[in-house]
Amino acid sequence: MENVAITREQPHRKAPMGQRFKAFMADFKRQWALQSMILPGVIFMIVFCFVPIYGLLIAFKNYTVIDTLDTAPWTGLDNFKIILSDKYFWDAVVNTLGISFLKLIIGFVIPIILAIMISEISSNRFKKIVQTVSYLPHFLSWIVLGGMLITWFSTTGLFNQLLLDLGLIAKPQNSLLDPGKYWWIATLSDIWKEAGWGTILYLAIISKIDPTYYEAAKMDGASRLRQIWNITLPNMKLIISLNLILTVSGLLGSNLDQTLVLMNSQNRERAEVINSYVYRMGLAQGDFSYATAVGLGVSIVSVILLVAANKVSSKLNDNQSVL
Repeated sequence: MENVAITREQPHRKAPMGQRFKAFMADFKRQWALQSMILPGVIFMIVFCFVPIYGLLIAFKNYTVIDTLDTAPWTGLDNFKIILSDKYFWDAVVNTLGISFLKLIIGFVIPIILAIMISEISSNRFKKIVQTVSYLPHFLSWIVLGGMLITWFSTTGLFNQLLLDLGLIAKPQNSLLDPGKYWWIATLSDIWKEAGWGTILYLAIISKIDPTYYEAAKMDGASRLRQIWNITLPNMKLIISLNLILTVSGLLGSNLDQTLVLMNSQNRERAEVINSYVYRMGLAQGDFSYATAVGLGVSIVSVILLVAANKVSSKLNDNQSVL
């Protein structure tokens, strides 16, 4: 039977290009309704993702607003050499990695725990209330949440009043003006905003787990924690791996909106991240070539992190890739 299957596949693989194109067009016509639904997405990606790639030439040129991509003079790798010796860029790298690692260590685990806790709620009414409350911050912009945090952390704000009432501090202080506390503020506020939204995929996976697994484990005397450890978490393994890969690949892409709202002249030394640095150099100071070079370098490193994380994940999942 194996020889027959191989014989049948060979003519398809060796079919002329014209026949394969005709077969593709025939399939396309047969599925035109479905194909037309993805057409807007394809056009969007071409216009906003692929066409702008040509603009990366700016990283290798001395581009100004009076130039075009063709007339701007070539500088080769000069912009990248400047990056390597730029102290402010490396300070931004340190801040980005520090905040991103805190978000990875703390923020990656919390949605998993929260999803399991929500799934364990027996009352559907209370479960919906918890989900709605945890999702809500995601739909608020950082302008709104940032304004709330600035008010809460002020010397007369909510947090200072609570700490004073509890006797934990002797006098009020604005934590957002303290550079040493910014990483924690950025990490915890981002978790507060996104943890509930991050539970959606995990809850979807948990809802698909066969209930008979839990019934059999319960009959064998397994506690609820043992059921979660041996049934729930193994079934969530692939989606956890996928989220971990995407999170690792985005380590250099700290939240720009959050940074622009919470950063000030007092905490800038610990708040400046790569994205805000690129924004400041490119749009605020008009050094488009240098900003593009930084963005290109970060994108290359992010792709390397993505591939490496996928390789490690596939090794841990019995050579099964999730991408």
